[in-house]
Amino acid sequence: MTLETAPEPIATPAATMVIFRQNPDGGAPLLLMVERIKAMAFAGGAAVFPGGKVDPADFDYAEMLGGPLPLDEAAARLAAIRETIEEAGLALGLKGVDDPADCDAPRAALHDGESLQAICNRFGWEPDFDQLVPWSRWRPPAFERASRVFDTRFYLVDAGNTTPLATVDHTENRALFWASAAEVLEKADKGEVKIIFPTRRNLERLAMFGDFDAAAAHAAAHPVSTVLTYIDKREDGNWLCIPDGHGYPVLQESLDQAMRG
Repeated sequence: MTLETAPEPIATPAATMVIFRQNPDGGAPLLLMVERIKAMAFAGGAAVFPGGKVDPADFDYAEMLGGPLPLDEAAARLAAIRETIEEAGLALGLKGVDDPADCDAPRAALHDGESLQAICNRFGWEPDFDQLVPWSRWRPPAFERASRVFDTRFYLVDAGNTTPLATVDHTENRALFWASAAEVLEKADKGEVKIIFPTRRNLERLAMFGDFDAAAAHAAAHPVSTVLTYIDKREDGNWLCIPDGHGYPVLQESLDQAMRG
């Protein structure tokens, strides 16, 4: 076999929030998925977790807050919080929020360009980084186009047994839905939704757990290190792979079948 590698290009920092809530029917926990509009350059038309790029203002806010977390880690958590408000209309990972779904005004302000720091100051909110459980960190192979290389941190957040009324933003995303990890995978296999390679691998891993606490315990047992994808050239074709040791039950997918963004 031949591994296709190259020097790593500069990647854009990004963050995403995997939101759990208890299933009212008593089954596997439900996760929030958003379907991106087809016109988006990255993952157009795919179902993904809420998230996006880390902005300079996120770094500024993280620096102002200080605290024990490294600056890039704190900025990524702020980005996950901000993007979830923007994309799903849910204010999670914050102290002082009475109803996570009651954030129409902050959401509109974010879309108008106001910073998360200014919004928190105005509404009496405070970032609560402990609510965000580090789950994973991914970046694509070095040979991908530089404009699409994202260094993405994934965080788990527990929405408990509430029924948050998430709403789509109709700018970057066209729809959203709650489903268990297994249900999203089934939808993808039936062609009802599209999922990119990292989303599929994370859903397979998330499907192993019956509740948030079990997933969080698993995350604690697998300290986050960057998952660097690679191409393995074999006699039966090319395979998109990830290394073992990150907690994922499935490590590969045929390159012909994998959706890569």
